Amino acid sequence: MQFSEFDLDGKLLSAIKKIGYTTATSIQQLSIPEALLGRDILASAPTGTGKTAAFLIPAIQYLLDFPRKDPGFARVLIMTPTRELAYQVHDQCQSLAENTHLRIGVVTGGINYGSHKEIFEKNNDILIATPGRLMEYLETENFHADNVELLVLDEADRMLDMGFKKEMLRICDEAKNRRQGFLFSATLEGDSVELFAERMLNDPALLEAEPSRKEKGKIHQWVHLADDYKHKLALLTQLLKSEEVEKAIVFVKTRERLEQLIGELYTNEIKTTWLRGEMPQDKRMAAMASFHSGRTNILVATDVAARGIDVADITHVINFDMPRTADIYVHRIGRTGRAGKKGTAISLVEAHDAEILGKVERYTDQKLKRRTIEGLEPKHKEAKLPKKKKDPAKIKAKKKAAKAKKKK
Repeated sequence: MQFSEFDLDGKLLSAIKKIGYTTATSIQQLSIPEALLGRDILASAPTGTGKTAAFLIPAIQYLLDFPRKDPGFARVLIMTPTRELAYQVHDQCQSLAENTHLRIGVVTGGINYGSHKEIFEKNNDILIATPGRLMEYLETENFHADNVELLVLDEADRMLDMGFKKEMLRICDEAKNRRQGFLFSATLEGDSVELFAERMLNDPALLEAEPSRKEKGKIHQWVHLADDYKHKLALLTQLLKSEEVEKAIVFVKTRERLEQLIGELYTNEIKTTWLRGEMPQDKRMAAMASFHSGRTNILVATDVAARGIDVADITHVINFDMPRTADIYVHRIGRTGRAGKKGTAISLVEAHDAEILGKVERYTDQKLKRRTIEGLEPKHKEAKLPKKKKDPAKIKAKKKAAKAKKKK
């Protein structure tokens, strides 16, 4: 379906054409018509399938159809889990609204409070914000959500995972005059997103996009078994020096591990940039600019710092440390193989990672291949999980129930 087939303003269509969009992705085909009809939206779509434009295009069209009558705060409020994602949405919004009069602001943590003053003093049509900082402005009454007519929660599942449920509920309550609500999530599985959607949305269109072959990338996944930390570091160094690794994210579990690994990679003459939690916004943006531009092709990051990263040409994701849960593994590897491209996800697994590796394989419903690098083969066999001991009380209860059934 072409964007020209949607009932969109000429100024918006011109911007869409300039960006290079022609054919709408599956999530855009599903959500834009419903949104233009004025319906609430509950949608799931994998990352890299165009979901940002799926909510920005109808939001901009709404503001063009119903121009502002009175001065005030933002009429469209878009919540994102991280600063990085907020700025990415802001950049895309500015490109789509280029030919319009619309004012677009972004409010996140890590930025001097004075920098946001102008956003709240002047009419602002679209505000993109992270929950924590926006809550501060609500508490100090520097921002009011009474003017919000369209509320968008992007990556709602990640916001809930990050512990922002209280803030999200408060913002939904504050935006009580809204006409529409959009909730976008990578998955609709689990009670938390569905229960939250019931609180926020009114008779929503339930949309679950199945990406086309063109949108759906292929991610090759495998495991290298490591005897210990030293062996794991040698494997990582060899992988990163490979010509196949054009642009990679290396995931670690803590800030301390990140600092240790960066130093060791530097010693091995491997240039990296990095992201960690509670990083000043100017340094964070400088790191991402270096990674985006290709000045540095390796990014080392913790999970908290990497949420919301959207870089189109990442060839490899390497789990130096395995994640805490299987769904985080899926979220990590989703950084590669985007927009129909092929990607590679490699996990370096020590004996103590056997349990989480098993959970990942059950969650993804596949056995990950074990591979070796010549000269760096593991000396030890793969650790096996001990079989769970059967509960004697349960066995006894089962036997008793079987006997009772036989007597009947």
